[in-house]
Amino acid sequence: MDTEIELKFLLSDNEVPLIPGLLMQFAKTVNNKPTKQLQNAYFDTPERTLRQFDIGLRTRCCNDECEQTIKLAGEVVGGLHQRPEYNLPISGGRPSIQDFDASIWPAGFDVADIAARLQPIFSTNFTRRKWLVETDQGSVIEVVLDKGEITTGKQSEPISELEIELVEGDREDIFAFAEHLIGQLGVRLGLYSKAARGYRLADGKPLTASHALGFVPLERSATQEEALIAVVGYAIRFVQKHEQCYFDEPKLKTLKRLLDGIALIRHSFWLFDEIVDKSSTEAIRKELKWLIAELSWVENAIQLRTYSSKRHAYYKKINNAPELAQVINDLQDVQPSITDMQDLFHCSRYNRLLLSLTRWLVDKSWRKSWNQKAVMAADKPVLEVAGQLFNRDWQEMRELMRADKSFTAQDYLQLKPHLESTMQNGNCLGALFDKEARRAFRTPWIDIVYGVYELQTLAYLKQLCHSQGDEQLEEIQAWLDQKSGFLVSAMEQSRIASLDNQPYWR
Repeated sequence: MDTEIELKFLLSDNEVPLIPGLLMQFAKTVNNKPTKQLQNAYFDTPERTLRQFDIGLRTRCCNDECEQTIKLAGEVVGGLHQRPEYNLPISGGRPSIQDFDASIWPAGFDVADIAARLQPIFSTNFTRRKWLVETDQGSVIEVVLDKGEITTGKQSEPISELEIELVEGDREDIFAFAEHLIGQLGVRLGLYSKAARGYRLADGKPLTASHALGFVPLERSATQEEALIAVVGYAIRFVQKHEQCYFDEPKLKTLKRLLDGIALIRHSFWLFDEIVDKSSTEAIRKELKWLIAELSWVENAIQLRTYSSKRHAYYKKINNAPELAQVINDLQDVQPSITDMQDLFHCSRYNRLLLSLTRWLVDKSWRKSWNQKAVMAADKPVLEVAGQLFNRDWQEMRELMRADKSFTAQDYLQLKPHLESTMQNGNCLGALFDKEARRAFRTPWIDIVYGVYELQTLAYLKQLCHSQGDEQLEEIQAWLDQKSGFLVSAMEQSRIASLDNQPYWR
């Protein structure tokens, strides 16, 4: 059994010729391996039983020699892939999973039944170039370039990946090598394996953006440090997922989800401040701030898109005011383009940030500044931490939203930071508690959050109207005031309802 520790990069055809030279720049020695043409088939049952267990089964043939490979559930963080892997030779291209040691299978895995129902799902066929790189420190890194395609039926997707795997030596060297590549090539850190991509292609289920941030999966027995690792890992994957979604289908709302993931990373540093000293995240927080600034235009762009969409009531009103419509068109024209965003996700600064987050998480860098108090806090049950945190949030929100006060639109807009922080705490730790009770408690709060976003949309349009100083726009401003009033009335009902809810964590 081998446990892979590898980093995956996605690269363009233009960058492929540069790789041998970059290896020579970094390495003490470079050993070229023969180029191979690999033919691979992935197997599963019609019900995707292996997929449900997060198990990959592949056969690989090269020069009339074949092997079968089992990859068990592992971990992917920021492009770093760690999965237990088992390999056995086979005769022909048909797998024989009964030949693997019985101890590798998870509980409830019926080997005989599954073996009888296996069928090919998709194939990955590619040319592989390989180099063994020895560093000055004596570490050995395997560098693999795969160029080819994933195919299933009449559909296909290109493969253009560079993988670097630590064969022996210090893990520090694989990160140093990754930094070297990121600095010289316009690569992106890859989240999804060939198998994951192949399943999506075979099952006709393309990668789609999430509707919301969701909840970080946590065990109720987890410690505070284990929760920190889970939350940051989840947030990094969320960012990378939506980066890929944007390449597959560029949408503004996909960029908004990516921003949500970035915000969750920043929030986690604050949430776990008992064990995460600011000194360990200072450089990362600076880069997160840069990235948020690079994407600061997204929310206004979504609002402008709303104004110009025929599906919304804004469209007819705005079209009757040519000056306002022109302002909106002009603002849309100066937004960053799709190419600009793709360049951002390819740039070295962005990918260094993802690599730094990965390294911070894998190396447990927060431990370097620990004192005895932090050590004790790390072992504290996160269930206890969550209960205390949610009680504090609940008390604060009840005070801010007390029932004896009537709220205006401005009051709700000022509440936005408090609402977002409270909801993010729920995203981080809410999975520890009953799903239905959590949903019932959060529903009116979610309605208020959406209401605040709508108020922002109305306020931005009012600002654009006001900046024109045109009396003809007074009708639109009056309509916006009326619409804002209706919205606040609905939000007031949600606010009163939220104060009577039973806390789901008690």
